Amino acid sequence: MNTFFKNNLLYLLGFFLFLACKQGPEKTFQKSDQEIILIDTLSVNDGPYVFIKPHNLAIKNIVKGNVISETVALDAFITNFTPSISVYKNIDTIVAISDIHGQYDLGLKILRNNHVLDLNNHWNLGKGHLVICGDVFDKGAKVTDFLWFIYHLEKQAASVGGRVHFLLGNHEFMILQNDCSHIHPTYKITEKLLHKTYSELYGTDTVLGRWIRSKATLLKINDNLFMHGGISETFLKERFDIESINNHFRKLIDFNPITHKERSSYKRYLGKKGPVWYRGYFKKKFSNKKIDRILNQLNIQHIIVGHTSQKEVKQLYNHKIYAVDSSIKNGEYGEILLIENGNYSRGTMHGERLGF
Repeated sequence: MNTFFKNNLLYLLGFFLFLACKQGPEKTFQKSDQEIILIDTLSVNDGPYVFIKPHNLAIKNIVKGNVISETVALDAFITNFTPSISVYKNIDTIVAISDIHGQYDLGLKILRNNHVLDLNNHWNLGKGHLVICGDVFDKGAKVTDFLWFIYHLEKQAASVGGRVHFLLGNHEFMILQNDCSHIHPTYKITEKLLHKTYSELYGTDTVLGRWIRSKATLLKINDNLFMHGGISETFLKERFDIESINNHFRKLIDFNPITHKERSSYKRYLGKKGPVWYRGYFKKKFSNKKIDRILNQLNIQHIIVGHTSQKEVKQLYNHKIYAVDSSIKNGEYGEILLIENGNYSRGTMHGERLGF
């Protein structure tokens, strides 16, 4: 086996993953609002994508527009993932961030300046918990980078008693269910070079695909419930059991939305009033009485959501709802929510600590 993979697998992507732009013969165009994004094939660096074969692993990297392939032993990566529990108690430090959307560099800067990471971008939160409330996929050019970053950070955190929770958002479900309408032009080139659709790069025969399929959609830590969109009163008309709900979401990942979208179960989970798409908390007609009914039924004090973009992390309804989608997707600014011994504050991009 290649010595690099054998001795330092946890950090193999650091060598491969970087994105640069320079001129080349083949170009992809995408119009976004008033700008045109131009990508040259020879500027594309992406991967690794690790495919699980019967007797080995096939690793594909794209370096300057060229596909580099390598075969390694099956045990070079974990290929089966067991879902972790969805309820945690007595956690002193919690950090929440959301909607990274491929903004790898900005995401790391925010986490580093708030001391979630050290100067080498390694875990620095001790026994604390980091919650990523969905939507790592789509829009930005460094989705692969951030996925592998989370993958490795989970192990670093666990080794010292901490936890990283990557919750599934609507864009995770979109990609896994073959809706690739929001991917960055870079990944159109990746599709062409690897002769696979973007969704196939995260199929059940890939390491990242299996890893993502093990993730939760809802998470409860202390008296806080985390998710991407929100919990609606409609969703609560049926029994609420967080572990069962997460297992059902995992089963839905590989259901064909075309053939299942009219089924009541599919509508409940992946419809507009389901936990990954709901935006009700941000509508004028939503009231304190409604949120009180939801919190009382769930026996919690706070709900933390992403999905609906804000200029900064915000609190709503007298601190009952915290909105943590701070528009990181734009690549200019972003924040985190910090919960320390029951106290809630904002961490700015520059590491300032602000109250609400």
